[in-house]
Amino acid sequence: MADERALLTDIRLRLQRAELRPVYAVASERRRIAGTTTMYEDMLLIGGRDNLAQAILIRLLTPRGELARLAHADYGSRLHELIGRSNTETTRNLAKLYILESLSAEPRVEKVLEVRVTPKPGTRQEIDVFLRVQPVGSADSVTIGPFTLELTP
Repeated sequence: MADERALLTDIRLRLQRAELRPVYAVASERRRIAGTTTMYEDMLLIGGRDNLAQAILIRLLTPRGELARLAHADYGSRLHELIGRSNTETTRNLAKLYILESLSAEPRVEKVLEVRVTPKPGTRQEIDVFLRVQPVGSADSVTIGPFTLELTP
């Protein structure tokens, strides 16, 4: 197994709302200061392979250009452009293309091993996405998903 320090550590996020555009919040926990009754809120961290999976998911769910004012104009994906389209094979192929395009800009990904975009069973306007990537310097893979994207506005 490769050195996971190359995959970095970041603040752990938790999904707060999933309607239309997902909203994340910083994951935290309440802790007691040793020897006192004082409680404090502490941010949780995420590292290694879990951090890479979280970073990829956030990259995919961030509309490209959203961070242009922060000098990251190419960060994100074009998946938001699919909102309002019908759940057709063409739309699913575009989703796959936009995912591959976005993952090619992730410096911690050596190779995309698998991208599956399928209709979500029982729905007409949702697609399921499953990813498997190989981190830089590792023979192991990181799995992301399946997660669901909603096509309706």
